Amino acid sequence: MHDIEATAADIIDAALKLHMGLGPGLLESVYETILAAKLVERGHSVVQQCPIDIEYDGLVFQAAFRADIIVNGQVLVEVKSIERLNPVHGKQVLTYLRLLKQPLGLLINFGGATLKEGLRRIVNNYEPLAPSRLRVNQ
Repeated sequence: MHDIEATAADIIDAALKLHMGLGPGLLESVYETILAAKLVERGHSVVQQCPIDIEYDGLVFQAAFRADIIVNGQVLVEVKSIERLNPVHGKQVLTYLRLLKQPLGLLINFGGATLKEGLRRIVNNYEPLAPSRLRVNQ
């Protein structure tokens, strides 16, 4: 099993290189497809458009949502290409993390001038090593 922090760092590195190479403003699907391929090239296991079920009190709603990318079965990546992230985007990732019982998500917005302004780490019952300024839900 891959180290979760090393996986997250590799995802961020690949995303930075992708943003520098293509620049901002393309469709999300372009960034998602290329990022997934680059992560596979780096030796990661990648699932795109992973279905997410909702289960509650005996009710099951299959494929209610889809996660853009899940890397090594442990880091969820939600790709955006918009002018500015909103709080609802962080809630979207946290919802996916809770439903999948995953510890760490990366919300990556390729729409801004720099990737740094569009990068958020979202955690779900996980004590990350990341600086608190990058966390959405402390």
